[in-house]
Amino acid sequence: GAGMGSGGKIVADDSTCLVEVAKYFLKFASDESCGKCPPCRIGSTRMLEILERITAGQGQPEDVDRIRHLAKGMQRGSLCALGQLTPSPVLSVLHHFEEEFWAHIIEGRCPAAGCQMLVRAPCVSACPAGVDAPAYLALVAQGRYAEALAVHRESNPFAMICGRVCPAFCEDVCRRGQIDEAIAIRHVKRFMADQYYSEPWTPPKFAPPKNIKVAVVGAGPCGLTAALRLAQQGYEITVFERMPKPGGMMTYGIPAYRLPREPLFAEIDHIRRAGVQIRCNMELGADFTIKSLKADGYQAIVLTLGAHRSRSLGIHGENKQGVYHGVQMLRDIASGQLPDLSGKRVVVIGGGDTAMDAARSALRLGAKEVEIVYRRTEHEMPAIREEVKGAKEEGIPIHFLVTPVAIMGNEAVAGVRLQRQSLGDFDTSGRRRPVPIPGSEFDMPCDILVPAIGQVTWVDDESLGAHRKAAFEVGKAFELDDVPGVFAAGDAVSGPATVVQAVAQGNQVALTVDAWLTTGRMGGVYYHPKRHDTPQLFDLEDYTDARRPSPKMLSPEERLSRHEFAEIEAEYDARTIEDECKRCLRCDLEWLERIGEPMP
Repeated sequence: GAGMGSGGKIVADDSTCLVEVAKYFLKFASDESCGKCPPCRIGSTRMLEILERITAGQGQPEDVDRIRHLAKGMQRGSLCALGQLTPSPVLSVLHHFEEEFWAHIIEGRCPAAGCQMLVRAPCVSACPAGVDAPAYLALVAQGRYAEALAVHRESNPFAMICGRVCPAFCEDVCRRGQIDEAIAIRHVKRFMADQYYSEPWTPPKFAPPKNIKVAVVGAGPCGLTAALRLAQQGYEITVFERMPKPGGMMTYGIPAYRLPREPLFAEIDHIRRAGVQIRCNMELGADFTIKSLKADGYQAIVLTLGAHRSRSLGIHGENKQGVYHGVQMLRDIASGQLPDLSGKRVVVIGGGDTAMDAARSALRLGAKEVEIVYRRTEHEMPAIREEVKGAKEEGIPIHFLVTPVAIMGNEAVAGVRLQRQSLGDFDTSGRRRPVPIPGSEFDMPCDILVPAIGQVTWVDDESLGAHRKAAFEVGKAFELDDVPGVFAAGDAVSGPATVVQAVAQGNQVALTVDAWLTTGRMGGVYYHPKRHDTPQLFDLEDYTDARRPSPKMLSPEERLSRHEFAEIEAEYDARTIEDECKRCLRCDLEWLERIGEPMP
């Protein structure tokens, strides 16, 4: 049959570790070797030893070159085709997925969470910030809420926020979900954080004052996290934010019915208590520049500008009155400038969280009809599942496989012309590309058209290039090659992402800046979440038949009856949350057994 490197194709999802796959093929070939010629007999054995060492987290930087050297010797010196072709799968993986080898060797991390010796628990590996979910679940199960919250804050300072808006990547890979239903990790997070809702938290300091000034431009989740981590290391941190309030898209992009402002600003106040100064109404390129920051003594500058400018539809009529971009609409609502949508027919274009938030907000602002148009199928929608479900529950129809081609009306919007689509080949996003169906156009009447098809970064600064609107291109250490001492992270680099993904980049860029300022070294440092081994104090067998509790939500009628932005999700009680934590299978304790370490 076809093998890797032979011209055949092997289909795998992102839960498949390609280093493990290469090891599998090599083990098969090594077992089949007759042993008559040393290049094959010795080369395959040595190469297998290296791959086993790498997948166990004991790889060395020299191993990559050793693999290439051994492979070349086997290809040239083996007497038969088996020995000559044995290195092909390994070289194929190394050629196309070399970064996976380096993640194993340098970071001690398996990106696919497939190497058992490296993966303490799938939920920890799946969390971009590496939050130790098994530890805080175990602590909450014992009623030790404060300790659980402290564990969370070590990796992610926004427990109350993420307890409400996180897409819960951890739950997607939860092993309990393979038996019945995943642990409600996000709800546990919210519960434990809300217990200390009104208690001010002052983050601990881990180093004495350094008398070194660092500027962070942008007070979103990435910038605030980076500011906190650098302040904890003794730096003097000032965050510059162009909007009147900090929070970035948490404040100006997520509606209050999902994220009330009280917990949001309470957690931002925690960052201030670490000694971080936040200066609002300060825009890069208008109120200050990269040059002026350097002149003021800032020895490093971290750009966490976010992605706040809406992408254009690129169709005729986009400048008509009544075209109201989703990002701007949500910003206006957050600023208290509520648009008058009473009695209006609203059509929202897009399938992401911004589109869902804009559509659901329009209903709460009294729109007569709200419809969503998306060019792919529901399966390809990037919006989190709860958002799509919520929109449907509130009576918002979603039209799939249609895309706008023109905006109707004279000076004002009267409707949108749509064209039906079919799905073609896969594109670079891993989704099937929409293909227009000729002659399938039809018109949909509306008074307000809300484009919400994505956002870009926009900045006007002479050091960075005027009117730069694409994502920043940075090196492996988040550095801007053409501007020394300036780093960029968050949505301005990755494109629009989630709060927890922004937090992860904030943690990492802070490490990078600290290493550069203290050693002059660029890169080579990686964020490693702290491990907390917590004992199991109850019998898991007692919770074999326990099931995940049903969500506690306001009914669609309650959500919309008063045209308010009241929070729609309610909190579970302590007994329910503690019992839910006891459903956890404790993968972390199984891992301790696997690596031969004692149980706590």
